[in-house]
Amino acid sequence: MSEFTLTTRDGVDLRARWHGICDGCRTAVVLVHGFTASMDHPEVVAVAEALAQDGHRVFCYDARGHSGSGGLSTLGDAERHDVAAAVAEVLESYDRVVTVGASMGAIAALRQAAANSEGGLAGVVTVSSPARWRLPLNVRTILGAALTRTAYGRRVAARRMGVRIHPIWADPLEPESLAAHLNVPLAVIHGDADPMIHWTEGRLLAAAAGGPTRLEIVPGMRHAFDPRAIPAILHSVRWALTTPAVA
Repeated sequence: MSEFTLTTRDGVDLRARWHGICDGCRTAVVLVHGFTASMDHPEVVAVAEALAQDGHRVFCYDARGHSGSGGLSTLGDAERHDVAAAVAEVLESYDRVVTVGASMGAIAALRQAAANSEGGLAGVVTVSSPARWRLPLNVRTILGAALTRTAYGRRVAARRMGVRIHPIWADPLEPESLAAHLNVPLAVIHGDADPMIHWTEGRLLAAAAGGPTRLEIVPGMRHAFDPRAIPAILHSVRWALTTPAVA
């Protein structure tokens, strides 16, 4: 699992690596982590290893502004360039790719898929994605807003979490609007115990999809790559690879 540098179209260098060996297979998975995580985060590694054991080659990277990658985090907006670079890298060796993104990574995967015009993308799996720009009012979401929307919070994130956050929120299209532009299969996974994004957001996101859709609400699952999400992720990737896109 040697590391290398992947450069995005807008010039950001990303730390990346492959997981698993898949002799003879022609498909792969791009794994897109959430905010404050990295490709070394234990829950991200667990998902990558489960996908590899299920017979997929898996491509992981640190999103911009996170860990060993350059640039600044935009919470899923410019991260579409990260996903696009990863998908292009995978398609150098594999015929089809499924993107699997959690939280911020799900937004980035949706944004890339909505703009994808090069082919090769077999489907998208979102985990704990919002549908609209709204969050439940609780201690965790208030702290999260303070972390990303204030200069002091961004300094704390850089020092304590290794995340460098862009100071400007561009107010991009909401995820449900992105889903409506998809013609590839979209699998939506959400936990009914998610403290950050209510599970009904998953239902709204699936309802907005423009192509084939699969929705799974996982009992007891919390946010992002919670271990309880792994079986649903494996099923969703298989489903995406066997479900045709809308012509």
